[in-house]
Amino acid sequence: MTLSKLNRKEIFESLSRLRKGLLKIIIVYVLLGIIIFPFSKTLLRHLYETNLKADLVAFSIPEAFFSVLKFTLYVSLFFTIPMIFYQAWKSFSPLFRQKESKSTLPIFLTALLLFYLGAFFCYFVSLPFGVQFLLGYQSAHIKPMISVGKYVSFCAVFIFGFGLSFELPLILALLSYIKVVNAAFLTRNRKYAILLIAIIAAVVTPTPDVFNMSLMGVPLYLLFEVGVILVKIIERRRAGVVTSVTKN
Repeated sequence: MTLSKLNRKEIFESLSRLRKGLLKIIIVYVLLGIIIFPFSKTLLRHLYETNLKADLVAFSIPEAFFSVLKFTLYVSLFFTIPMIFYQAWKSFSPLFRQKESKSTLPIFLTALLLFYLGAFFCYFVSLPFGVQFLLGYQSAHIKPMISVGKYVSFCAVFIFGFGLSFELPLILALLSYIKVVNAAFLTRNRKYAILLIAIIAAVVTPTPDVFNMSLMGVPLYLLFEVGVILVKIIERRRAGVVTSVTKN
């Protein structure tokens, strides 16, 4: 299947299916938020104890409450990801399904695995490392006063950013499948990919320092190289199928 074969009707049908699935996503998101809210303080304490060695403060009377509410929304979104990915997969999988009606379920499962792999890598490795690095600049004259609301946003952006960035190999593989990109193109434009990765790392990471940018940039570049390898594998298999058909 090539991009030219994806006519507007198929694309609009996929978008229509996704629009219908949004209601289900919202229902799951709200229900999870209601279930999670009573446990939000405990979960926030666990996040705090995992990577922060400084006190959190609230700079206004309602900040503590709104921070817990915001944390609940982020956690609810985190656990709603399977539903979001499922609806996206259900809506767009016909575009990637071959005439033989091969299942595209592995695409959905791979996307889910990559997201949570990236999120947990951030939570257990990059985030604690980055937080401690930044707090290392405190001294007897500089004591950090960390807003609980900003701390929640800091962690959420980092975790979701890593989770989504880990989808890069799958995205490249899908683009190769519909013949939008190929291995030669990716290899030839590697320097531009590195520049784009640096920009993404600078935008997604909450702080502009080189250390935190590298915590996202280096894994993202490695994932890009994994994606290039996957594209080469897809092209070799496609060439093998063409050769087999030609011989027959």
